[in-house]
Amino acid sequence: MAASTEHDPLLLLRQSISANKPAIPVSAPEPAAPAAPLAQATHLRFPHAADLVIPIAAPTRFVTSAEKGVNVRSIYFAWLNREVAIPEYNASAARLNGEIKEAGGSGEVRNLAFVERLDLITWLEGASEESEYITPLEGEKGEGAKGGVGALSGKVDPRLAAIYSHERRMGDRNSVLRGAKPTDFSHVRKLATVFVQRKPQHPASSSLGDPSAPSSRSAARRPDPIILLSPSASSLLRLANIRAFLEEGRFTPPEGPGTGASMLHVTRAMRDIDPSRPVRFILVEGPEQFKPEYWNRVVAVFTTGQAWQFKSYKWTAPPELFKHVLGVYVGWRGDKVPDTVVGWGHRIVTCAVDRWREGSGVEGARFRDKEVVEGIWKAIEANMRAKGWRKDAAPVRI
Repeated sequence: MAASTEHDPLLLLRQSISANKPAIPVSAPEPAAPAAPLAQATHLRFPHAADLVIPIAAPTRFVTSAEKGVNVRSIYFAWLNREVAIPEYNASAARLNGEIKEAGGSGEVRNLAFVERLDLITWLEGASEESEYITPLEGEKGEGAKGGVGALSGKVDPRLAAIYSHERRMGDRNSVLRGAKPTDFSHVRKLATVFVQRKPQHPASSSLGDPSAPSSRSAARRPDPIILLSPSASSLLRLANIRAFLEEGRFTPPEGPGTGASMLHVTRAMRDIDPSRPVRFILVEGPEQFKPEYWNRVVAVFTTGQAWQFKSYKWTAPPELFKHVLGVYVGWRGDKVPDTVVGWGHRIVTCAVDRWREGSGVEGARFRDKEVVEGIWKAIEANMRAKGWRKDAAPVRI
């Protein structure tokens, strides 16, 4: 599909979310059309953009391995179901497709893989400015995917023009850094050659047999590493409390208020891997929606010592699993580490946190939590470096 469009559906949806004016499914192309159930809708109306209406079956710039341009209905449906678990999301999609057929409509909702859905939701809510699945708008390289109002190109509806007239115009790098006249700095490359040493090659490039060839992955966006949590009810760390633990160094009971999500992400500065930006990690409790290549991105597995956790893993035998992936066990301070964990080998980091007591969550009462978290991150970072994670590349096999 063309990477440029007059009214880009992805940008419109992201802007409507930012403006807190949700898009509305309608059954007619008129701006005054009333709301309709998603199964009967033919268009999507955007109140934030002067009630602009776009077809719900239109393709978008969101590209997956299964489809080049995921349609608007599928994108909108994924956003509506952003906080539901993966099985419920899949079941809801199947129900909606059945309702579409019953209503005599055409098209269907495409199921997105869990990494694709997380990447989409993160971009739509504005938590990320880049996406490996969104094709940039024509002529804007990677910047068109960032969702700015000024990114819409072509002829603009007069009502939208009134809105866009209030946007702040940003200069490009020529006008900001060099003035109106572009400057040719190509001669600097020749002068710098003497001082710049060739960067060491990523292990993936050595397999080509040419150590002097540039890495084939150097220009690609590094995928997000994945951390798997234990789905066991006895686990001290679940999706409900893992973010506060890993990002803030603060343990709270998992039965407290959760995020309502089936997956989430945390960020961590890892300067030995990427000195310029924090690394974003995807956290999920199971690999049910994994594609085979996702296993190369798994950097840690949290476990309680129960082998049933691994029945759907690529490596179902714990000793074999922990030859490939770092294990993390977190228990109560003073309790004995389970014999199963000890028997699975030295590739499992064992940690202990203070028992939770009423009032122990106040400031300063859990000062040792941060020490435990730093130890976990140190082990994960060392394992990632050993596996080949770099600023612009991930391992092709673990």
